[in-house]
Amino acid sequence: MSTHDLYVHETDAPLWQIPATGNARFTWEYDDGRDRLLALYQKGKDKQWDGQRRIDWDLEVDPYDPLGTPDEALTLYGTPYWDKMNEAERAELRRHYASWQFSQFLHGEQGAMVCAARIVESVPDMDAKFYSATQTMDEARHAEIYGRFLHEKVGMLYPINDNLQSLLDDTLRDSRWDMPYLGMQVLIEGLALAAFGMIRDTTDKPLPKQILAYVMQDEARHVAFGRMALRDYYKQLTDAELREREEFVIEGCYLMRDRLKGAEVLENFGIPHAEADAYSEQSEFLQLFRKLLFSRIVPCVRDIGLWGERLQRAYVDMGVFDMGDHNLDQLMAQDEEIAEKLDAERFAAEEAERTAEVAEAIEEGKTLQ
Repeated sequence: MSTHDLYVHETDAPLWQIPATGNARFTWEYDDGRDRLLALYQKGKDKQWDGQRRIDWDLEVDPYDPLGTPDEALTLYGTPYWDKMNEAERAELRRHYASWQFSQFLHGEQGAMVCAARIVESVPDMDAKFYSATQTMDEARHAEIYGRFLHEKVGMLYPINDNLQSLLDDTLRDSRWDMPYLGMQVLIEGLALAAFGMIRDTTDKPLPKQILAYVMQDEARHVAFGRMALRDYYKQLTDAELREREEFVIEGCYLMRDRLKGAEVLENFGIPHAEADAYSEQSEFLQLFRKLLFSRIVPCVRDIGLWGERLQRAYVDMGVFDMGDHNLDQLMAQDEEIAEKLDAERFAAEEAERTAEVAEAIEEGKTLQ
């Protein structure tokens, strides 16, 4: 079945094309590189994995409750519309919300893949080209996995959200080589990590938990890469150049914050746009969700040297300024540990199952003697 058959409504065009700008940069220096970045490149190679094998795709998923998250997380929960719904309609709403969330993850991962490839093309340093090449493969794997989950387990997709598309457009149209880093590695990846983490830590369904944990293990490296590269580069920029980057971050953060309303889901249930938007804004869960989404991006922006007065005022306005003191390294280490623990638990269970099968076969053999 074609993906277009699974969209909740028609997309504008089968292809979205952005005119390429900027230079493709080659370097003939192959020997020296930054030790930290080369170590991250080595880790990127060591940590490659196959989404077909590492994830247990045989696990059953109820398409009408794919994530198992509480109904309180649904924007419509507690409203007159919710009260009028029967159980079948509420189940369909859960399916739509899960589809919307994972569809935006899917579209974002394709955007990350294109941005990583753009970094390979445009960044001037070979060590950064090396790492970006491993990230491009990571993002391809993530898009493959999210696409498969939506196709096989949910059976429904949503088009890319307008605000996410706008941020991707701005990121890819800019000719400066650092902008794909800033737009993707810092903004989109940072916010995605927080969104992934909230679902990973609240879902009681093993398949989405596996997917999110393993993707987050990769994404933690990607954010670290962006921090290293931009921190070094931004030390060389003038105040005017730094202000330009800060303006981009401010606009991008407002776009990403507004992206998370999910009003298009409510509109598919016949709720007028203005009313759907209002319900989204009133959702206590969404307010908490929005704030936590910036737990990764604010300390990262501060770490790379973008912390001007106007940017700080914007974060005060969003209610996330205090997150600048969060420990990013600790958050990334937790992402790594959760994925490794999940692997260990899965493999231990599989080993115990094999051992039991062998013991059972031995006992059967004894009874036949």
